[in-house]
Amino acid sequence: MKRSILAILIISLVAAFGCDNLNGQNKTVVEKGRLSKPAAEWKKKLTANQYEIMVNRGTEPPFNNAYYNNHQKGVYVSAATGEVLFTSADKFDSGTGWPSFVKPADTGKIAIVHDSSFGMSRDEVVEKSTGLHLGHVFNDGPADRGGKRYCMNSGALIFIKK
Repeated sequence: MKRSILAILIISLVAAFGCDNLNGQNKTVVEKGRLSKPAAEWKKKLTANQYEIMVNRGTEPPFNNAYYNNHQKGVYVSAATGEVLFTSADKFDSGTGWPSFVKPADTGKIAIVHDSSFGMSRDEVVEKSTGLHLGHVFNDGPADRGGKRYCMNSGALIFIKK
């Protein structure tokens, strides 16, 4: 019983703090929570999981999602729009349990907004054209590849194999 409680506590802490704060990054000004369509329209277009992550700004469990351990070559597109957001060439194993990238495929497709949810100060990554939540970005990525870690939710992405 104690081990189960401890395991739940550890998983909760990893989920909450798995992506640390990004200090000093230039933030794109996007009104937090402003979506390009009403939530009811996104509910019709997205699966329940995609909606929870992208509209409600949820987070999927670490190590229990579609792409954290994907090593195939290809691109990751938005589950909402089909826009290419990340590539397999920029993916790395961060050990956090979520798919992580050193950079987006096109910086013009994403925006960074301040996220102070759960009493934390983080930088949220949203799809610029829709305002939908994708994940968070931190300064603890590989130093030799720019030092950024774009910690994304698999549920916000669709992988297209090349």
